[in-house]
Amino acid sequence: MNSAVVVPIKKSRPIPAIFWGGLTAGILDITAAFVTWAPRGISPMRILQGIAKGALGPKAFQGGWKTAALGLAVHFLVAYTATTIFYLASRKIAFLTRLPLASGVLYGIAVYLFMYFVVMPLASLKPLLTPSAIVIAVLTHIFCVGLPISLTVRRYS
Repeated sequence: MNSAVVVPIKKSRPIPAIFWGGLTAGILDITAAFVTWAPRGISPMRILQGIAKGALGPKAFQGGWKTAALGLAVHFLVAYTATTIFYLASRKIAFLTRLPLASGVLYGIAVYLFMYFVVMPLASLKPLLTPSAIVIAVLTHIFCVGLPISLTVRRYS
């Protein structure tokens, strides 16, 4: 008699993994930005216009809620892109779903590095790089981007 337990293989579901991962990371990350910058007197609209500045230049700050909405759309495009990249990588690198906490921390740091040292400079945005700002940004990317994405992809894989 064979005592091995057969565990059914769950089929990976890319659409819900990417949808929920991107939505969760996008909401958590933008909320963290609003909370982080509020004590400095920076409004959510100004933050969103700052995101749109990467596409529109300085005139983004003169566009009111229209450019803020564009900034929000760009923000979620980035969140969904980060989730899609993680999902696709997880199909080839088993570590990403096998150890979602470790991979989420590492992915959050990788996303931070890519955003702050590639995307923002290319968009003519100047990131704040003081020691305290770096710590806050890295922790935000770990807890609000990397971990939600890795845990959501794991959930649907």
